[in-house]
Amino acid sequence: MPEQQKEILGVSAGLAGAIVIESGSDLGEIEIKARGYWEQVWTRFKRDKLALAGGVTIILLILTAFIGAPLAQYLLGHSPNDPYFIGGIGANGQPIGPLSHIADAFHPGHKTWFFLGADSTLGRDEFLRLLYGAQVSFEVAILATIGSISIGVFLGSIAGYFRGWVDTVVSRVTEITMAFPALLFIIALASTIGDSLNNITFGFLGRGVFTLFLIFSMFGWFYPARIIRAVVLSLREKEFVEAARMVGSSDWRIIRSHILPHLVAPIIVYSTLSVATFILGEAGLSYLGVGIKLPTSSWGNLLQQASDYYTTQPWLMVWPGLAVLITTLAFNLLGDGLRDAFDPRATH
Repeated sequence: MPEQQKEILGVSAGLAGAIVIESGSDLGEIEIKARGYWEQVWTRFKRDKLALAGGVTIILLILTAFIGAPLAQYLLGHSPNDPYFIGGIGANGQPIGPLSHIADAFHPGHKTWFFLGADSTLGRDEFLRLLYGAQVSFEVAILATIGSISIGVFLGSIAGYFRGWVDTVVSRVTEITMAFPALLFIIALASTIGDSLNNITFGFLGRGVFTLFLIFSMFGWFYPARIIRAVVLSLREKEFVEAARMVGSSDWRIIRSHILPHLVAPIIVYSTLSVATFILGEAGLSYLGVGIKLPTSSWGNLLQQASDYYTTQPWLMVWPGLAVLITTLAFNLLGDGLRDAFDPRATH
């Protein structure tokens, strides 16, 4: 290639021209591989090492909660609710400490390990209660996220698409929900029909999970609804929506086939952040005594029990506190990474 042609090509052709100059090839000989949307998202996401670490941590935590907890119970030979009034209590009347090897009252002649010590003067295994508490926290957070996101996406979509009186009604209901004293309602619910709702487990949920699922879904939908409404208000003016209207597509078909696919990114990102929020919410309510009730274990009521022994057995506050911290941090890191990955304008 002549020098003058190289110079003209290098100035006007940008990156393609630079490749041609370096490789000595013609533009027609260069094979350019197109990347799909999800491939681009994954390419951007995997560059964020903190987000990857958060995702791996979440997977390990879920596996530990739902597979590791029953396995640990089987290997140790006792359940998280079994009291060890003799071996689980030290000579000073306080719960025993970590790495204790005590006689198994439920299997005479055998000994069992209390890796993290006992949870209280009832002498229950803190390690197993921490694992089963993870189950409860994940069940509440994941179910509440599904419930609140579903309500928020539905109401936000119809408000943003139809506008007019529909938008007005949804907006007013959203404002009422935002202003409603949720904590007072939860306390009143716990003192009235809370026990009846707590007994609804469907055979696989922890006691009290269904109650918190209803509460968090009822009071947690307004923020995703406002996000989805703003996105749909922008999408409804796009050319592909106008084209769908011109060919006679119904409003519900447009929402289902043309609007909802574009909401996948904000739904995924907000869902990961919501799980962390609901885990903190469950821990806070259980700590106050209006969430998961004993003997069912959760990270919140483990913290509440540990506050009775913070001067003599401070590690009882460390274990559930670390569990809440690591889990919420992992979900927040994953959410931040997904937000950057779904944003094509993000720079790395």
